[in-house]
Amino acid sequence: MLPLSEFLNFILHIDKYLSTIIQTYHTWTYLLIGIIIFLETGFVMTPFLPGDSLLFASGSFAALGALNIGILFFVLVSAAIIGDSVNYLVGYHLGPKVFKQEQGKLFKKEYLLRTNEFYNKHGKKTIILARFIPIIRTFAPFIAGIGKMNYATFLKYNALGAFMWVGLFTFGGYFFGSLPIVQDNFSLVIIGIITCSFIPLFIELYKHKKQKKKEESFNSTSLK
Repeated sequence: MLPLSEFLNFILHIDKYLSTIIQTYHTWTYLLIGIIIFLETGFVMTPFLPGDSLLFASGSFAALGALNIGILFFVLVSAAIIGDSVNYLVGYHLGPKVFKQEQGKLFKKEYLLRTNEFYNKHGKKTIILARFIPIIRTFAPFIAGIGKMNYATFLKYNALGAFMWVGLFTFGGYFFGSLPIVQDNFSLVIIGIITCSFIPLFIELYKHKKQKKKEESFNSTSLK
């Protein structure tokens, strides 16, 4: 794994690295970008790979004519859908083994039942919204698989989320990435994209913490 400083440098200057990749690998660039998106969404061990920033940068280069926006969009949507599907299947088949025992040190069958209940109630929204939250989008399909979410339902919202996520950032880069003000401040734009991507997570954490305090307050009142 790259040292943190080198990784941050890669993320913040992803336009320069992508430019080198395009010049070196030409048509193979579509496959290379697709593999990164597939890995970022398909395996819980690789949530650190660039997602939003890579989509935006790719769209920017498409606007300059270095990449074909149609091919790029098709490849990245396909990679995102396949990645989430693989992640789901890993969770689906790993789940029974992980939760085989009624009680375990790290995992409990109770957690599996709660996960299943959660995805039955909120799964559709979760699969779509998770696309826009770094790290969370890597774990959401894995947990959906463990929770035995209906695959047909998962696949439908997986595809919808992929179209929305890839479309927003790729076409955002395509229409705005070529603007001089964006090109001159690309690192700041990437920081802004990453920051905005975490906002939904912070909102959900705040809501969860607030709800937990209400429940604790209610329980303490009931005991009196």
